[in-house]
Amino acid sequence: MSAQKLLFNYAKRYPWRILAAIGLGFSGAVFNGVGTTLIVPAVFELLGTGVGSAGAIALPPLLEKLLEPVLGIPGPGRAVLMLSFIVLTILLKNLANYLSSVTSEGLTRRLTCDLRRDGLDLLLSVDIDYHNTMRTGDIIQRLNDQIGRAVTSINAVINLLRASLNILFFGVVLLSISGSLTLAAVVLMAGVLLLNRYVIARAREYGKALADASKDYSVRTLEMLNGMRLVKATANEAAEFAQVEALIEQREQAALRSQMNTAIIGPLNEILSILALVAIILISQFWLGSGSAASATLLLTFLFVLSRVVQFVGQLNSARSQLANSAASVDLVYDFLRRDNKAFMPQGSRPLTTLSQGITFEGIAFKYPTAKDWSLHDITLSLPKGTTLALVGASGAGKSTLADLLPRFYDPVAGRIAIDGVDLREFELVSLRRAMGIVSQDTFLFNATVRDNIAYAQPTATDDEVIQAAQRANAYEFISQLPQGFNTVVGDRGVMLSGGQRQRIAIARALLQNPPILILDEATSALDTVSEQLVQEALEDLSRDRTTLVIAHRLSTIRKAHQIAVLDQGRVVELGTHEELLQKQGRYTYLYTVQFTQETGSCPIPPAITGTASYDLRSGLNVVLGSLQILADGLVEDDSEAEELIQEAYRAALNLLPTLETVEKQSAVTDQPLQPPSPLPLPSSLISSSNSKFKIQN
Repeated sequence: MSAQKLLFNYAKRYPWRILAAIGLGFSGAVFNGVGTTLIVPAVFELLGTGVGSAGAIALPPLLEKLLEPVLGIPGPGRAVLMLSFIVLTILLKNLANYLSSVTSEGLTRRLTCDLRRDGLDLLLSVDIDYHNTMRTGDIIQRLNDQIGRAVTSINAVINLLRASLNILFFGVVLLSISGSLTLAAVVLMAGVLLLNRYVIARAREYGKALADASKDYSVRTLEMLNGMRLVKATANEAAEFAQVEALIEQREQAALRSQMNTAIIGPLNEILSILALVAIILISQFWLGSGSAASATLLLTFLFVLSRVVQFVGQLNSARSQLANSAASVDLVYDFLRRDNKAFMPQGSRPLTTLSQGITFEGIAFKYPTAKDWSLHDITLSLPKGTTLALVGASGAGKSTLADLLPRFYDPVAGRIAIDGVDLREFELVSLRRAMGIVSQDTFLFNATVRDNIAYAQPTATDDEVIQAAQRANAYEFISQLPQGFNTVVGDRGVMLSGGQRQRIAIARALLQNPPILILDEATSALDTVSEQLVQEALEDLSRDRTTLVIAHRLSTIRKAHQIAVLDQGRVVELGTHEELLQKQGRYTYLYTVQFTQETGSCPIPPAITGTASYDLRSGLNVVLGSLQILADGLVEDDSEAEELIQEAYRAALNLLPTLETVEKQSAVTDQPLQPPSPLPLPSSLISSSNSKFKIQN
């Protein structure tokens, strides 16, 4: 489907409006033509010179026919009646033109609404990957400005048809007056149209430049507003102002060139039309002769009618220029509204009413549409009803990607996710997603009241239900201290609240929604200790008796999880409970030990073996060997990261000295020989690497 056909499909929804606009415009042309044609005979009649077959001045056959009912009236009444008829035609012409204008403008507004409504529907139904790859400012600019500019092309087409019909009608009138002069006028008007082609060609070029400049300005302005905190934090106000100012100037220059090009059409057509009228007068001296009243009447009538034709030729050229100017916007809107080049999540037909068994991930493999590498490889996990499955791993391990597959933000490339044995793709998207509550690190709040944000997923909730959800989320206390309590507007993205407060409102929203399935995506990773404790308590209340998938940044928050899956480079490398994974002395132990050491400055000691020096030694050695293992596997990206790992291993080794002293003292007291713990074997790749370029700094 072409861009023009897309707009035509929208326009044909309102055939009667289009026909009414064109028909009323043509009616105006008829009244205008009749009134204009009668002006010269009426003037001669007022001057006392008879017209028609009974008068001194002969009329063309068309005028003779039009005035036949009037010419039979004797005396001055004939002139009065002719003038009255002219006034009536002028009134009818203006009424028809007014109704035509109102109808066409109403059609334009209706089409604009239709296009924006369909654009909004597309944005809400297209896959989330489209929103991840498209700039928000570009989307808004197309939805608002470009659609408005594109619809003007439909109005331009109506004006083009209306002007063409008017020219056709007046052409018939001119032919009835003088065929030879009409032929000369056609040749001259064709020359006027050809000379306008250059202006119209430039209108297309200037229209594209204006569309591009408007897009760049809108996108950059929105990005600046969204990143205002960063702009101010880095003192980049002057630089941002200079960039946006340059885009404003660029847009205004493009608009000025487009306006100047459009504005030149009127004066150019007027000059060319006057030259054409002068040429007609000169030509008439050869074809009609001079000196006779009949030839003067015919020439004056012809010129009067031709002057009206000139106006419609100007309207025709303006409509052509408007079409060319809006062509770029039409192409942008066409690309925006196309569905064949965008991905849409297939809809299932089965409603999700209950969760009775659990969720299974069966051989999941996935990569993003625009990515070359796979994000997930053969993931198989089970999440029974009422249990909690935690996903841990380094950044980029695939935790969030796996969680995004559960509410079907994406579908796996291979394998399937099943609820109670039924593939997710068989469920209705609405019922599937309403069965899930998501609390993420980047909590989004609307620029609305606290109550509206809590009740977003349940708009029909009562005030008591909202208050109860806030209380369970540990949010009621701070909400009650806000200026208007639950009616306080939180600002754009909840900027008036702290991170912990926003998180607790999000938890209250999920509690009010009361979903059977819960997804927690690093909900406490960006919080301070006090906020984390409050949010963690609320999360525990939220997760109780629910089937929960947790993405954990702080491993201390998932000790009670029924299962913990350790992901590394898109694969599950370990699976078990917190205690089981610590006993394995593997990847999870390394992650847990490093994180605990960073937070407390000491190695963690599980309650089961508290007080054993052997565990202290093993934990310290795990940090040392874990850091060296990462170096041996070549997982570091640059020298600075490698040096940081070596420094970490060095500090962990120093932390072992007090433990060794304690062991030595205990050995001296008990007269038992010191038995060092058996550490993990040192990787051979590290043993063979004798020449390291990194030096440990004490």
